[in-house]
Amino acid sequence: MCAVITLTDVERLAAERLDPGWYDYFAGGAGDERTLRANVEAFRRRALRQRVLTGIERASTEATVLGHRLAAPVVVAPVAYQRRAHADGEEGMARAAEAAGAGFCLSTFATAGPAEVAAAAPACVRFLQVYVLRDRGVTDELIAQALDAGFTALVLTVDLPPLGARDRERRSGWTLPEDDLPAVRYARDRGWVPGELWLDPALDWAYVERLASSLPVPVVVKGVLDAEDARLAAEHGARGIVVSNHGGRQLDGVPASLDALPPIVEAVGDRLEVLLDGGVRRGSDVLVALALGARAVLVGRQALWGLAAGGEAGARTVLELLREELAVALHLTGCADVTQAGPQQLA
Repeated sequence: MCAVITLTDVERLAAERLDPGWYDYFAGGAGDERTLRANVEAFRRRALRQRVLTGIERASTEATVLGHRLAAPVVVAPVAYQRRAHADGEEGMARAAEAAGAGFCLSTFATAGPAEVAAAAPACVRFLQVYVLRDRGVTDELIAQALDAGFTALVLTVDLPPLGARDRERRSGWTLPEDDLPAVRYARDRGWVPGELWLDPALDWAYVERLASSLPVPVVVKGVLDAEDARLAAEHGARGIVVSNHGGRQLDGVPASLDALPPIVEAVGDRLEVLLDGGVRRGSDVLVALALGARAVLVGRQALWGLAAGGEAGARTVLELLREELAVALHLTGCADVTQAGPQQLA
């Protein structure tokens, strides 16, 4: 991979190397993509408060997320079809996360199964993202496979019934293939046929409570944008939430994830671990999210661009660049470590 100085460099390289249809799938959002753009713009509206002569020799980026010590408060977000971005696929992404000290969240619609990812990166902190399928027996089996493979949390995505209006894909006529997905192969073995495998649109809080009470690992609800939903997540047994608008890919016109974060932290920050997904483009963005109350951030597209541009090494470059930039931002705002980040770091 060519020299990479910023994450913008990585996206440019990825765009050059990806098939145009797959680039649009990974890069695109819903509708007019207002929310997609808002996620990034929300960070640009925040300014950090620089401090000097603070006596800090070296700022630590280490953080604890869902009981796991990470080198930085960064988790690779669940992104489907990673082998279509690069042959290294989810195994390479997990190895990159392991090497960089980040967490890794495997999509239900990954091109590698939990056991394959665990074998590729046995020391990586691994979570499973869960889409609940109409045949809940398939979902139960996928969860069991992940637990058997040593995955230590479930991230239940709740903002995808129904699928958002993806105008980029509709204009081009591009459609997702259903081959090469372990979840589809397993469902087919149970009698499903391609085209029938889809998500349960009638999920409710009772399912969250059943899942949280029946599993030995934390359940995190991903896709929360409203403080009342955050309170309901806490009441129904979730250990954490991800403030997320699905990367701007679901309902165009909803708030940027960062804008939704403060009232949610105020409502449940003492009851749940609150993570943020959407719009992170630099290590300084990670600090802004921490200052507004997030425990950690999820990064999806940026890590995926690294994978597309340079395989495992490219993804590792992205994650290490985020950590290095976060360390600089912490130092220059007077934080010796991530636990000191708060509203006082914002101008």
